[in-house]
Amino acid sequence: MGLKEDLDRYREVGEQRRQDLSEFIQYGDLGQSLPGEIRIPIKIVDLPAFEYDQLDKGGVGQGDGGTPDVGQPVGQPQPGDGDEDGDPGEEGGEHEYYEMDPEEFAQELDEELGLDLEPKGKRVTEEKEGDFTDITRTGPASTLDFERLFKQGLKRKLAMDFDEEYVREALRVDGWGPAKVFEWARDQRIPVSRAWIEDAYEELPRDERSMWDTIEEMEANVERETTAARIRRKGIDQVPFRREDERYRYPEIIEEKETNVVVVNIRDVSGSMRETKRELVERTFTPLDWYLTGKYDNAEFVYIAHDAEAWEVEREEFFGIRSGGGTRISSAYDLAKVILEERYPWSDWNRYVFAAGDSENSSNDTSERVIPLMEEIPANLHAYVETQPSGNAINATHAEEVEAHFGDDANVAVAYVQRQEDVVDAIYTVLSTEDSE
Repeated sequence: MGLKEDLDRYREVGEQRRQDLSEFIQYGDLGQSLPGEIRIPIKIVDLPAFEYDQLDKGGVGQGDGGTPDVGQPVGQPQPGDGDEDGDPGEEGGEHEYYEMDPEEFAQELDEELGLDLEPKGKRVTEEKEGDFTDITRTGPASTLDFERLFKQGLKRKLAMDFDEEYVREALRVDGWGPAKVFEWARDQRIPVSRAWIEDAYEELPRDERSMWDTIEEMEANVERETTAARIRRKGIDQVPFRREDERYRYPEIIEEKETNVVVVNIRDVSGSMRETKRELVERTFTPLDWYLTGKYDNAEFVYIAHDAEAWEVEREEFFGIRSGGGTRISSAYDLAKVILEERYPWSDWNRYVFAAGDSENSSNDTSERVIPLMEEIPANLHAYVETQPSGNAINATHAEEVEAHFGDDANVAVAYVQRQEDVVDAIYTVLSTEDSE
């Protein structure tokens, strides 16, 4: 086993020892990751390597400045050089990171939480020709479906086929003419025409037209040959083709659709949103961003901060910004509605509108403004995450009002996060709520 194989083996061991995904979301350092690269801490076993022995410098019998006299000290022990009084093992192993892209993160989170979100294709990016599965009555000769034409002709041939000799024997019944034989043939479901019977009767010698006294006598003495037996014996000379049987193949037009998503993240930055609440928002929203980035072909994010007013910010500002103002959540939904209508039409984009805060809101704003706006903004999913570490404050009623209004609506989720341990459950609540239809 060479050094590369050793490295791969130790890397595999390290990956197996990486931090559990749920544990990482709840307690890990999310700030070490980038939007397209999630870094999860692992412990890597040190690779074997040759090192110089710090206690053995120089060759045998060699000194640094001549031979020391008897009793002369030759050096002092250095820290870590075999110090028996030290405390080995106090330092932790070397920490490195297991890197995964958002697609792998989404797949693992699906498996860990039992999620099954299927992105919906919206925007048509390409139309291409698929297999020649569609049929039309006209087209170039090169696309004529000859196999189908042959089958149609063969079916007609078999449907029109009958035992000619058997019908001729009926013409030999005493007193029967073409009209009587035609009526009998129809009763027997023999597909013979009146014209054929008349021609065959004319060809029949007169002395043979009374060979059988009754039709019953003829049927008892003459065996009717089946079409299958006759084809095996004689084969098929020709297959009748008709123009109305012609069909032309043309390719199915397949629309390639790109799964586009825009995620609007809304956060309360008012004075009541202290550090612990801000951290809970970040722990909930960041994995949601990673997950949806991994699920969709093209993911874009809009970050809106609000106190009594709302404004759009960059992601770097979103989680750290803080204001001393009051709270009016509807201001954020007003801005979100404008942004979505101008940049992300519902016909082309999947939409997620996620909001978070401590559920404190100005009087009547939730019922009179926020809930109607949530109903007006088309989205795959609206979600509100309450971050209230101390439990519900007296005036923290926004989440409860939203939950009471929408009830079991499959496109609205409400989650409650009081501590880090609640984050994974909140993420599951949000992602498992979206209606799959």
